[in-house]
Amino acid sequence: MPEVLSQSQIDALLNSMNGGGGGSSPAEEEPQEKKYRKYDFSSPRKFTKDRLKMLSSIFDNYSRVLTTRINGLVHATCEISVESVEEQRYFEFSNALSDSAVLTTAHLILKEEMEETPVLFYAAAPIMVSMMDRMTGGNGDVDSLPDDYTYTELDLKLFEVLMKDFVSMMGITWENYIQLEFEFGRVENNPTLVQLIGLEETVVLIDMKVAFSNVEGSISIVLPEAVLTEIFTQINAGSASKKSSSEDHSDEIFDNLRESTLEIRAELARTTLRLDDVYRLNVGDVIDLNQKKDSTLNLYVGGQRWFNGLMGVSDKKLAVKIKEVYHNAGRRDRVVNEQ
Repeated sequence: MPEVLSQSQIDALLNSMNGGGGGSSPAEEEPQEKKYRKYDFSSPRKFTKDRLKMLSSIFDNYSRVLTTRINGLVHATCEISVESVEEQRYFEFSNALSDSAVLTTAHLILKEEMEETPVLFYAAAPIMVSMMDRMTGGNGDVDSLPDDYTYTELDLKLFEVLMKDFVSMMGITWENYIQLEFEFGRVENNPTLVQLIGLEETVVLIDMKVAFSNVEGSISIVLPEAVLTEIFTQINAGSASKKSSSEDHSDEIFDNLRESTLEIRAELARTTLRLDDVYRLNVGDVIDLNQKKDSTLNLYVGGQRWFNGLMGVSDKKLAVKIKEVYHNAGRRDRVVNEQ
């Protein structure tokens, strides 16, 4: 007698037939879709990756300079590192600020001309309060500091002292590329009511992490597009002018070198005499140099040994015929040191 199938077995058999028959095979894993960063074509990037990498290197140097300065001011050890260098719109930065935020403005001075668009500094309240507490004799603990802390008048005075130092040192870090100077502007304790930079303007935001033993926070620097464009333009112009200058004046430089003069000294030999023997020397006396008459003598140019040669006569005048040239500067230095 045939076995009677249950309803569940009948349903499974029908589903298998609808799916093409045969046993059910494990579903194949779909390849994971590669994620790409969305690009906003309405606001294209203004600065290349190379430019942002240059800024990252510059502010790495700035973080080291700032670390040394803060350690000296507050007599405590801190560590500062660059967390990110990003290009964005200014409103992305300003929308993240709280109502109690305090900003510092600074102006770029390039070739004795001041840029109108300011550079902005923002420092988190816990870090600034901790440093100000240390400057006034405290230990820098800010555990009880509220999130909406508002600076007092005394706080703002100390805040300004610190920020003037931070601003003045930023120009030093650009010295490998260009000579810059940043001038302290003012401390703005209500930036939401003042339009410092256009909301849609492109900026580069540098975030730095500041860590003491008992508190951590961040310092952000906002570099507007207008300021960076002027700096990069001057860097490119300076590089081009240096290159063209070296090419245009190379012949003139070599002509000047050809006309320069150097002392050439021929040295027969060296010997040592007692002062008493030198005092008793008379006309006709002979000094033994301990060398053969056909030995080579040394020629010194500018105080260094360059050649050796043989003594001779040219046009009835004493002359030296060059026998060997010392091309290796290291060898010349060694010979001079040995003598």
